[in-house]
Amino acid sequence: MDIKDRVINIIAEQAVLEPSDVTPENTLEDLGIDSLGLVESIFAIEETFDISVPFNANDPSESDFDISSVASIISGIEKLVKDQS
Repeated sequence: MDIKDRVINIIAEQAVLEPSDVTPENTLEDLGIDSLGLVESIFAIEETFDISVPFNANDPSESDFDISSVASIISGIEKLVKDQS
């Protein structure tokens, strides 16, 4: 399973949806994920990929991580995983 599929699975789990219902174009808002769900998703992603996501839950706009869509989250995770290896 590649990074994209794993991230979509984590986000789908948070949104209580099937992974097939989550597309890269979706925003977290589209999927009904609130700020708590976002934080839980980030924790799950960090644990799954053994990375640290530069995300400030208290001030998401100040974060160095783009959470505007599922695609931007996938792209950010791919970069973090690549930078770590």
